[in-house]
Amino acid sequence: MVPEKKISDFVSRLRTAAGANLESVILFGSAVAGDFHPEFSNVNLFCVIHDSSFAALQAMAPAVKWWAAQKQPPPLFMTRDEIERSGDVFTIELLDMQQHHRVLFGEDVVPGLSIPANLHRVQVEYELREKLALLRQHLLLASGNDSRLWELLLRSVSSFATLFRHALMVLGHDAPVGKREAVQALSKQIGFDASAILQVLDVREGKSDRKKFDVADVFSRYLAALEQVTAAVDRMLDSGATGRA
Repeated sequence: MVPEKKISDFVSRLRTAAGANLESVILFGSAVAGDFHPEFSNVNLFCVIHDSSFAALQAMAPAVKWWAAQKQPPPLFMTRDEIERSGDVFTIELLDMQQHHRVLFGEDVVPGLSIPANLHRVQVEYELREKLALLRQHLLLASGNDSRLWELLLRSVSSFATLFRHALMVLGHDAPVGKREAVQALSKQIGFDASAILQVLDVREGKSDRKKFDVADVFSRYLAALEQVTAAVDRMLDSGATGRA
């Protein structure tokens, strides 16, 4: 289901446009982790370049615009120095990339990156709180519209499942790769009702029909679970209840 030909076409276009400025192109995210969904997942690309000046970026713009026309997000562009100095601010993203990535062109710059564990903990809590606050905002705007509520559930669940996996990591537990497995594992560790999250994953994966569920009931339990997880992770981190340095 991963659009391999489009990815290959984009890399070819980018190499032609960037020339010697392009150092590497790396595929990461669900397209590599094995849980890519054509309706909800993006193809995530990371590009390392030598020159990030205005002129250099302009030269690559036609390739990136072509990629955007394929309904994919623009790749991330960084220089080698920037990526090597970003381990303290992009801890979740870079840890995910280290665990699951595929080099499409050039050198693999990911494995040797240093990612401070203490800053990883901070980012996990920050992301949980930020995404929960944003979810509440969008919930208010979608209120009364079942279709929009379902869209909000289906598009947010992947990000929260990723944060659950990282919460397991900072709490010192093994973190399964799969979204469903990560949700279930965290539920066992901190004791919250994961049923709504698992139901949303079922709908997202085509295993259940959303018409079987009352969206207000699902959203109520979904929101309560996220609030409980965020509060529990906060308390456990503040108490020092982590198993890894």
